[in-house]
Amino acid sequence: MSVHWHKLPDANAAAEAGAHHIVNLLEEFLSGQQFVTFAVSGGSTPKLMFQKLAATRFPWEKVHIFWVDERCVPPTDVASNFKLADDFLIHPAHIPHRNVHRVLGELTPATAAKRYAGEVREFFGLEEGDMPRFDVVHRGMGPDAHSASLFPGDPLIDDREGVAAAVYVEKFHQWRVTLLPGALLAAKHTVFVVVGDDKAEAVRAVFQEEYDPKKYPAQIASHHGRGVTWFLDEAAARLMD
Repeated sequence: MSVHWHKLPDANAAAEAGAHHIVNLLEEFLSGQQFVTFAVSGGSTPKLMFQKLAATRFPWEKVHIFWVDERCVPPTDVASNFKLADDFLIHPAHIPHRNVHRVLGELTPATAAKRYAGEVREFFGLEEGDMPRFDVVHRGMGPDAHSASLFPGDPLIDDREGVAAAVYVEKFHQWRVTLLPGALLAAKHTVFVVVGDDKAEAVRAVFQEEYDPKKYPAQIASHHGRGVTWFLDEAAARLMD
């Protein structure tokens, strides 16, 4: 597995280490290209990391920002992953509006997914069957080992052809739009920031259980992705020793 993990003392330190690693990667890519692409996730953990990123002296105007997944809500909704990133990264870091490629969560799920997949394909100039190669993808993981909006048992876990799709998450009675495994696996680097005692069993399973992505979706990145790095706090890593 092309995967590394680091244990940090607490959530703040994990967010800081994740942010530092992301900035280093983006700087490295920017040395050889005019702009960089960065796909972010939502959820409870990224807020700290976004704040750390926004505080760095990085040329954020050269970053094009995308989303790993989004809830099908308007961009002003407190549940919106766009709003989280906008409040704590995009606005504070002055990322230009033209560089922000959000999922239009206010549209119907199927339309939002189609529009988002189309925008990604157009931005990267993809031919049929090609996948986007994001420079850096930031991911999280839930206590059930879901990542992006690919939950245990979802048939989309087997989809390597599509870029993005609408998915109904029964657990939350909620529609979402998510990047699909093919697009996620094509990323040049993937950075997981996972904290909290409730994630410990899922972390252990992803690294130590037999490969079964239908049961542990986050295994897909760790078994097949390239340049995958995990930043865990002590609570999330407690079963890894």
